Amino acid sequence: MRRLAPKFIKEWVTLIRENGIREFLKQKGWKFLAVIVLYYLIRDTILYIIIPYLVINNIL
Repeated sequence: MRRLAPKFIKEWVTLIRENGIREFLKQKGWKFLAVIVLYYLIRDTILYIIIPYLVINNIL
């Protein structure tokens, strides 16, 4: 499973392990926040908009 992680995730994990979470947030704070927001935006769009839309169209 580790091989499937993107390069930036591997870098972030090593940064957290070496320097701790506080130093990580000081260095990568806004980028980390952007990744989290984009992840949930994409996930929720698929889960709550696209899948119900496809189910409704196939049933009707």
